[in-house]
Amino acid sequence: MTRVPLRPALADLPPYVPGARVPVGAAAFKLSSNENPYPPLPSVVLAISEAAEDVNRYPDMYATELTAAIASSLAVPAESVVTGCGSVAVLGHVLTAVCRPDDEVVMPWRSFEAYPIAITLAGAQGVPVPVGDDGRLDLEAMAAAVTERTRVVLVCTPNNPTGPAVHADELATFLAAVPRDVLVVLDEAYVEFVRDSEAPDGLAVFADHPNVVLLRTFSKAFGLAGLRVGYAVARPRLAAGIRAASTPFGVSHVGQLAALASLRATAELMTRVDAIVAERARLLACLRTQGWAVPDSQANFVWLALGDHSTAFAERSGRAGVLVRPFAGDGVRVSVGEPEATDLLLEVTADWLSR
Repeated sequence: MTRVPLRPALADLPPYVPGARVPVGAAAFKLSSNENPYPPLPSVVLAISEAAEDVNRYPDMYATELTAAIASSLAVPAESVVTGCGSVAVLGHVLTAVCRPDDEVVMPWRSFEAYPIAITLAGAQGVPVPVGDDGRLDLEAMAAAVTERTRVVLVCTPNNPTGPAVHADELATFLAAVPRDVLVVLDEAYVEFVRDSEAPDGLAVFADHPNVVLLRTFSKAFGLAGLRVGYAVARPRLAAGIRAASTPFGVSHVGQLAALASLRATAELMTRVDAIVAERARLLACLRTQGWAVPDSQANFVWLALGDHSTAFAERSGRAGVLVRPFAGDGVRVSVGEPEATDLLLEVTADWLSR
């Protein structure tokens, strides 16, 4: 039988594994997907409700009002902002816009698991560079991995799933070593949670380096994970190319109005971020008191380097009522959630160490 052939690259494409969901009828805390534990603000719910009345219409293809609002909030030109269906989709558009067949994309690993998928689908070759034992990106090694075939370097800061943010001085040294015709993508999906005084100002880095693109999202700090709204900030010429490679009507009308309402309520939403950061500090402190060696997370999650025991720990945690995200052979990522979830998780971690 003759069959339609698939691209050979798909045979080795790693699947994206979503965080475990709470089974229907069960009771558990879901700390497996780095979601904001707070529900949308009433003003955002109202915007979603009103937008629902127009879902028979196509959305504004260029998200004009949202793009202008994002640009205003960041003090960049509107033509530098490109919206999309979450920052992961925008990353795909970035790679599609700049990568040619067999170009190389240098990436940290372990890092965001969508990276190798997006790179492969863009027709490029991923070049993984190991993350340090402390969970930090090895920017020196990443710079050394750049060759004449390198088209893009991905810098995830804070790094998902390990948590640390890169520091301004090491990023400056890295950018000085990378050729100016190589695109550097600063993936700042968790930037609002960063409290490290040595972390760089992504917008200032963008202003100083024409080959830098920022990726940001409304999924985490703004709590709109279910509506899929992300964006890139790039020089106008690059932004135009990314926009040309984007999926038409990629951000729904509901998503656009919800993101606009969230931007208007930024101050209120950032108080929630502060609460999550405080809970993160409590979780890290308690884990270290128990005896865990935990990286200095600057995101809304923490990393337990459990190696080959990762799956077993996740199963035990799930039975206790806390769903976490195992990365087989490497570790377990635990999102920061409600204080009650932290308390229950700490019971699990204490029991695990006492075995």
